[in-house]
Amino acid sequence: MAGHSHWAGIKHKKGKADKQRSKIFSKLSKEITVAAKLGDKDPAMNPRLRSAIQAARSANMPKDNIERAIDKSSINIEVNFENLRYEGFGPDKVAVIVETLTDNKNRTASSIRTIFQKAGGSLGTLGSASHNFNQLGIIKIDKKEISDEDIFELAIEAGANECISNNIFHEIQCPVNEIYHVKRELENNISNFISTEIEWIPLNSVKVSKDNNENLINFFESLEENDDVQNVYSNAKFIN
Repeated sequence: MAGHSHWAGIKHKKGKADKQRSKIFSKLSKEITVAAKLGDKDPAMNPRLRSAIQAARSANMPKDNIERAIDKSSINIEVNFENLRYEGFGPDKVAVIVETLTDNKNRTASSIRTIFQKAGGSLGTLGSASHNFNQLGIIKIDKKEISDEDIFELAIEAGANECISNNIFHEIQCPVNEIYHVKRELENNISNFISTEIEWIPLNSVKVSKDNNENLINFFESLEENDDVQNVYSNAKFIN
């Protein structure tokens, strides 16, 4: 029975990983389609599209999927997606920002509100949670691409405010309105980027007790599994 249980656990994990991969591809495809629809279909002329394609490649999305997503921007021209932000507080009074890309804001608002309520949280008005965060341009580059010293020097020359390196990637921080300028400068020396995003960075963290970890993780997973949700940010700090 131990062997059977072990296999069931692996199968469950693999199924979940496959599902997450599919969900990530779906979100990346939507961003590529919208970026291509709003601007030039040539990535060289469209920074948002170029960044979306680079993120898709970093996630190992097949080339065919990327091309299909770009082509889709010429079809369904009557369907318009909106970038909408929702703010509120989850379990343990954790501040949460949810960014969505939706073609039906009533459906999205209803879904997000339900997820917050089921977790014992509450959806607030715009500004209710975001004052706990700084909005910054964040560019991530794989550690294998460049050394800590070299990326720090390049980032400062490109006009970035901060460059933080960990074991997996370099994170370059800059003002929101400078992100594509900084990225363009970096592209002179670097060709592969993990992501180029405008992110919400918490000013102060809220410590979450070990007893409440699972509840909060389930809440975040429910948000991320929603098809309209692109990004979820919080000021939660998990205590092991």
